[in-house]
Amino acid sequence: MWLVVFDDTDLTPNQIEMARRAAAGHFIDLTSSNPTQQGLLFPPEVLEHAASNYWRQRRYEPNPRGLEPARQAIIEYYQQRTPALVLTFDDIFITASTSEAYSLLFSLLTAPGDNILGPNVTYPLFEYLADLHHVELRTYELDPANDWALDQASLLAAADERTRAILLISPHNPTGAIISEPIAALQQLAIPLICDEVFAPFALAKPAVPPLGVLHPDVPVFHLNGISKLLALPDLKLGWIALNQAAQRYAERLELINDTFLSCSTLIQSMLPALLQAAPAFIAQMLERVRSNIDYARQHLAEHPRLIWSEPAGGYYLFLQVRDEYDDEALVVRLIEQGVLVHPGFFFDWNDDCRIMLSALTEPNQWRAGIQKLAQNLTI
Repeated sequence: MWLVVFDDTDLTPNQIEMARRAAAGHFIDLTSSNPTQQGLLFPPEVLEHAASNYWRQRRYEPNPRGLEPARQAIIEYYQQRTPALVLTFDDIFITASTSEAYSLLFSLLTAPGDNILGPNVTYPLFEYLADLHHVELRTYELDPANDWALDQASLLAAADERTRAILLISPHNPTGAIISEPIAALQQLAIPLICDEVFAPFALAKPAVPPLGVLHPDVPVFHLNGISKLLALPDLKLGWIALNQAAQRYAERLELINDTFLSCSTLIQSMLPALLQAAPAFIAQMLERVRSNIDYARQHLAEHPRLIWSEPAGGYYLFLQVRDEYDDEALVVRLIEQGVLVHPGFFFDWNDDCRIMLSALTEPNQWRAGIQKLAQNLTI
């Protein structure tokens, strides 16, 4: 018999949360990835115009794969990627979020008792989704000595006859690693790949983030993205799943699952073409902030005696190792007490050494003040 989901989860606040509450906001927050709290607001006039067009011709004709104009806009988005991923209307499924897209794919690909493979360091979403679907989450290694590249031997060792999917993130959260070339182990296993691309606009050390389906055209690939990160619109709730041709054999069953919920509103679907058309200038603005903030951090932290600098290839996070420190929870508590908030490595299931995570999406003045305070207090 399956246990009640999360029934044995310890919900007691940890020491970091207790310190954060005690500080009552008297610290500089270097962790926020919420663009609406950091002054990055998609042009309101574009939103207003796109919404008003919908209200003038409001009509409800649900489609389990999403409205055709919205899917056409997504097709055009992938045509503009480098390299381009060629898609058709039948390859796109619109959801209310990337998290929902994951859940739909877990329903599609797994049964209770199956397993999926995910990276050993990552944002802690997968564990909860796996529990909700009663599947086992197994991990493969990312190698910090090799720019956090996927360790293929560990991936092959983790897979067995009940492995139903492999989870990949490119650019990776929080390490920034980008998958830019085919990976032999993925080709060898030929298991469906679920690739989270929400940070794809943020290519830093590489010219672009290639869609995984282009790198592995013969393996089923489900590309996940949405407007939360791409357009800094987490409140408007639209994500999608884009299938390469090798994944088309799953399309009819995925349509049935998505039709069961129809979660994404017609309003935001109708707005999507106008939003994506206006996106390039806004994305460039976000990317410039991230680059500038990372440049500033590099100037002040790369030679810091307590830190080992790690240059992200993409995304908007720094994931830095702290020398001569063995308890990242205690370190973060001390830093909160000294006026700066960062995330510890164990928030991302990383326990091999002491690391801290910082979000370069932070408002620039706050970022500079926080970086200075961090550098000062790590020296003490």
